[in-house]
Amino acid sequence: MTLLEPVEGLRLNLPEEPGSLRTELRDTVLAGGDWRSGFSDDICIGVWLWEQWRAALEPAAMDREAFLDVVTGYRREIWFWLIGDRQWGPLVEGLAGRVARRIPPGRVAGPR
Repeated sequence: MTLLEPVEGLRLNLPEEPGSLRTELRDTVLAGGDWRSGFSDDICIGVWLWEQWRAALEPAAMDREAFLDVVTGYRREIWFWLIGDRQWGPLVEGLAGRVARRIPPGRVAGPR
């Protein structure tokens, strides 16, 4: 398993790309579904990633709602991933960095 460490002391796994989730979300959006609803329901990449990273983020004082806010703010990059203009690894690494910058100071070991 590959680990991301966007700041010293915060270790997040780099999960395998969720291909079926990507296809389902892309198809929903292309069929006229509300783009914003894809961040708060069962086909949400943010909800899926929260389950992957929850164990590392909760002790760092980031809750699910705050995490989903970060993901929603990253929606342009996620859209590029959905349509095939972004690769999974760089997308997740960028999101991990964005998450790390929003963790309250002193909640993770190492310099901020």
